[in-house]
Formats: sequence, C-alpha cells, structure tokens
Amino acid sequence: MAQTRLLGACRVHALAALRHCSAPTQRGVCCSAVAAPAQTAPVAIMAPTDTGYKPSDVAHVPSAASELQGLFRAAMRAALPKLTDEPVVVPTGNPKFGDYQLNNAMRIFAHLKGQEGAPKNPSALAAAVLDKLLETLPADGIIAVERALVKEKGGKEAEKVVSPAIAGPGFINIRVSRAWTARHIQAMLRDGIETWAPRVGYQRAVVDFSSPNVAKEMHVGHLRSTVIGDSLASTLEFCGVDVLRLNHVGDWGTQFGMLIQHLDDRREGGLAGGAAEEDVKDLQALYKAAKKRFDAEPEFKARAREAVTQLQSGNELFLQAWKRICEASRREFQAIYDRLGVRLIERGESSYNPLLRPLVEELCAMGIAEDSDGAKVVWVEGEKVPLMVQKSDGGFGYGTTDMAALRQRAHDERGDWLIYVVDEGQSGHFRLVFGAGRKAGILPQEKDAPPRVDFVGFGLVLGSDGKRIRTRDEGAAVRLVELLDEAKERSREAIVAHNRENEEKGRPFVTFTPKELDEAASIMGYGAVKYADLKNNRLTNYKFNFDEMLDLAGNTAVFLLYMHARIASIDSKAVARKREDGRATLGIDELKRSATLMLAHDKEAALGLHIVRFPDALESALADLKPNVIADYAFNLAGAYNSFYAECQVVGSEEEDSRRLLCEATAVVMRACLKLLGIQPLYRI
Repeated sequence: MAQTRLLGACRVHALAALRHCSAPTQRGVCCSAVAAPAQTAPVAIMAPTDTGYKPSDVAHVPSAASELQGLFRAAMRAALPKLTDEPVVVPTGNPKFGDYQLNNAMRIFAHLKGQEGAPKNPSALAAAVLDKLLETLPADGIIAVERALVKEKGGKEAEKVVSPAIAGPGFINIRVSRAWTARHIQAMLRDGIETWAPRVGYQRAVVDFSSPNVAKEMHVGHLRSTVIGDSLASTLEFCGVDVLRLNHVGDWGTQFGMLIQHLDDRREGGLAGGAAEEDVKDLQALYKAAKKRFDAEPEFKARAREAVTQLQSGNELFLQAWKRICEASRREFQAIYDRLGVRLIERGESSYNPLLRPLVEELCAMGIAEDSDGAKVVWVEGEKVPLMVQKSDGGFGYGTTDMAALRQRAHDERGDWLIYVVDEGQSGHFRLVFGAGRKAGILPQEKDAPPRVDFVGFGLVLGSDGKRIRTRDEGAAVRLVELLDEAKERSREAIVAHNRENEEKGRPFVTFTPKELDEAASIMGYGAVKYADLKNNRLTNYKFNFDEMLDLAGNTAVFLLYMHARIASIDSKAVARKREDGRATLGIDELKRSATLMLAHDKEAALGLHIVRFPDALESALADLKPNVIADYAFNLAGAYNSFYAECQVVGSEEEDSRRLLCEATAVVMRACLKLLGIQPLYRI
C-alpha cells in the first residue's frame, strides 16, 4: 500500500553526497498528552575569541583528493567513454610509492569484463587511463610528472615517465607537486583556512546531543554525547552547514510526581506555603530522599502517582514546583556547558506533549498504528518488536515523544540531515523510531534522500579496572563536575611544575598571573578530558585515566597544546631577533604578502603534504561521523612538524621567511583542528 506523507510532504531537492559516503540510558519517560508550559574574556595566553567560521561567505577551494578525483574522472571518461564508475582516490599506504593512488581499477575491470572493447586486464585498463591522464595534465598542476632515462630492450636508453606509475594489478600511484602544494598553502594563508572547508551537500542539520535528565546531575556518561555531538556540530558549521544544536532534556514524566510530593510533604504548609528556592538548591539530595521514600513507603508511592496526575492535569501549584525544579537543573547544566564551551538550545520532552495525541490519531487513521492488547503500536519491517506509540492506559511513552521530535525536526525545522548522538545501547529503539518514521512518510523510503538521518552511537567510559566507571558512593555514576574539577587542578599543578623545572635548568619558562594560570589550567584540563574521549573511535569503550590524558609526550590534548604554543613562539623569536644585514624582520602578516613558500627539503615537503590533507580528514570524519579522524590528523600533523623542525632550522636560516610561512600554516591548521574538537589553543604554557 502506498504510504501517505504524515502532516504534509517533505520537500524534495537535489542532494550532493559526501565524497566518501559509504545498558541503554533512557532519554525520556512515560508522559501524558497534557501539554507542559514552554520552557569568557580572553587573556594573553590565548588568542582573541572568534565568532566562528563562516565558510559559506568565502570562495571554496577543492581538496587535493577532490582535485585528483576530477582529473582521474576525466581521464577515465576519455579512455572508456561508456564507463560510469567513479574513481576512488586515496592516500597510499606507503609514502615511498607515492602520495595518492587510484585503487579501483580491479573493480572497474570486473564491471567491464566481457563487454566489447573492454581492456584485457586491470593493468591494461590502468594503462589506458594513465595515457589519457598524461595527455591532459597541466604543466603546473597538482600531479608531479617525473621522467628518467630507462633502458629499453637492446640496451638503448630513452626518457620515460616514471611517475605517475602503475603498480600491481592496476593501481596508479601519483605524487603531489611540491610547487602546487606550496601555492595551495600560501593561498590558504592569504585567503583563510575557511576556503579549505569541504562542501558536504546539506543546508541545515539538526544535531541532538547531551540530553541529561532534569533533577539529576550530569555524570561521566553524558560526557561522550556532549563532546562528540559538539565536535560534529562544529565540523558541520565549519563546512558551511546551518546547524541546530538541540539538547533533548528529560524534563517531564513520572519522576516529577515523586519529587513534587516530597516537596509538598516536607515543607510546612505544603506547596501552598509559597515558593522556596532552598527546596531545590541541592537536587541530588532531593532526588535521593524522594527516591528512598518512593521505594520504601507504599503510601508515599501512591500519593506520588496522584501528584503525576495533578501535574498532568495542569494544577498550578504542581506546575510551579515543576518549573522551579527544571530551572534549578537548567542552571547546573549550563554551568557545565559553560566550562566545556558547548553551545546548545534546550528543547525538553515537555515541548512535544501537545503533538503526541494528534500524532497517534493520524497514525491510526493511516492504518500504520495497530491495536495490541489495548495499546497502539507500529510494526517496522525486520524488527522483532514494535514501537509502542500509546500505552493501554492511554499514556504516551518516550517512543511517541521521539517520533514527534523526528517529525518536528524534519518538517518544522526543515532539517535535511538529522543526527542523533546517543548511547549505542539505544540503537534498537532508534531503529524502530526511524523505521516508523519512514513508514509514516516523515522520512523518505530512499535512505540517501533528504532528510538524511543518522544514529551516532558511542561506547562506555570505563575505569582503570576495565568496568563502567563508578564512584564509591553507592555505585552512582561519577559526577561530571568532579572530573572537570580534578582535571583542572591536575593541569594547574602540571603547568607550575613544568615551568619550575625549566627555570631550575636554565631553560625558557613562563611566568603567569593567577588569572592567566587559572585560564590555562581550565583550557588544558577540560581539553584533556575532551581529547581523551574524542581520539577514540566513538563505537569503542575507553578507559578514563588522568595520568594518560595529561601526558606531555603522549597522544593527548596537552601534547597538542604544547606543540601549538611552541610553534607560535617561533615567530615571536624571529621578530625579536636582529638580522645580520640590519633589516627589520617582517611580521607574519607582512610575510604572507611578500615572501614565497618553498618546499625544497624532503621534511618541508612531507609537512606541506600533511597540511593540504586537512580537508580530506574533515570529509572522512563526516562520512563516518567520527571525530577521532580529526584527532588522528592533528596528532600526525604534530609528528610531521616535529620531523621537520628536527632537520630544518627556521630562525636564522637562509630559508627563514619560507619556513616561517610553513610554521604559520601548521599553526593555522592545528588551531582549526583544536577548534573542531572543542579545545581552545594556548600560546604560552
């Protein structure tokens, strides 16, 4: 049966694909159809705070991989006019063979095999493509063409192209021109890193992340959703996508009856005695006390359930108590978000309440929702259990709320990419929600058509014992604020100890004011916590270990922050130094306009190549929605810089101006990576 679009058709428009496309925590609780009411200055150690990238306002420069893909596509069409396959261009596994590789000749050959005029084997196919590629290559383009004298049969020598070259069963290896790399980097320094932002083919994304529950403190389990979602949202924004950052807060449900009834009991005069902020100043104590009574006192449990009915019926005293509880939680959540530098728009579950009953009625009218022992359910093909959209007692569960939210985001918010950053344990629930959404016409049947929807699951945070991280406090999850406090204090101690050691050994050291030290400790500590999470594949569990995440020599935010500060100091040293010829040393902005970047040394070229691969890393990160790709890129960039710096003197060398430009390009890209990971750079540590 053809399905009718639910509440109007989704808009259909052209959609450009990404280049590389290829124990659960309950988000909500049982709720009623009754609607609820609607709900740092920089210091010297840091760069001036910016307002965010706006790449849609600047010219876009294709990435190296995209440009190579275009050249290979043209060569493939010229060599094999009937071919429709797209070229697959990837970095080579071993740099000695080249920088990039066309690696799908074997697959293309399999498609063409048996057709008239098809190449005899993958190598012949690659040879035909390579011939056409060489015919059309511009002399100063991205692909370096290397020629050498090669002995032919009979011993005669002849000059031939040795790169690009065919290797194995049809791979075409190429090297990127050093001159092109230098021009590409210098243009970025002149025009801004925003010009390198890839285009992903989506106009508006809705990213659902963090999602704590009201009246409960944020714990370490919320950390993953918060930092992963923030990084993905920042990366999409950098790529020109309008992003709605939504916080799907659990602000409605049965637990509020328990809390409100406890407030009513313990205050003289009950709820009618007037509002009292002290009632909710310690939400953890309130929740624990109410929960203890709910579990131990049947009479209190019965009154708590009646309080839910009063709240859902719109009792003004109960609504006022609910609002005060929500506001107290909101203040605590915002304090955490401010420390982490995370931007979110709260849209609690209560905001969807007016939509629930009409949604279920329409699902029933369309024949999509079925009766099951008095409840209403939607069956999804391939799933063993249905999605319950209305309970047998007439109430609505969090499945109904999530389906209403899905429709609101697709239709009202006009999102063409919907991303849910949620505990992997909820993947089954969201398969039902998305499947029901397709069945109802909220989402298209074709998964690549807009609006696209992705479930971004993540694993657990483990303690040093390999078990889900807990405190000694009756097994409660670790409070996130405690982790942030400890990370900041440990960072403060590390910064002080590092500079004290440098001073004692006669090395350069930094003297901080108390305010500067506090700012640096916050940036380093919070950045260390974020990076320790983001460097891991989000689907895996990871161990939370302060010693490892604050290791100056490891794959840590601390290492990257020190590297950035070290690179930034080089330009200061160059400007402060008196040149032997008496000329003043130009500042970096003047240097960008007057000097020319050259990549003569192998280590310069290697660093330059890694710099121009920044857009490739972003495309890959968004293709799989995995921020660890950006973290890996940043760490490898630091490694490439270290190799360059070990062999190439900057200040005082004949190549000083060029190498200062290369250092600046490294710093610019490093800062962009840190920003996308939610980490603020430091210029002095």
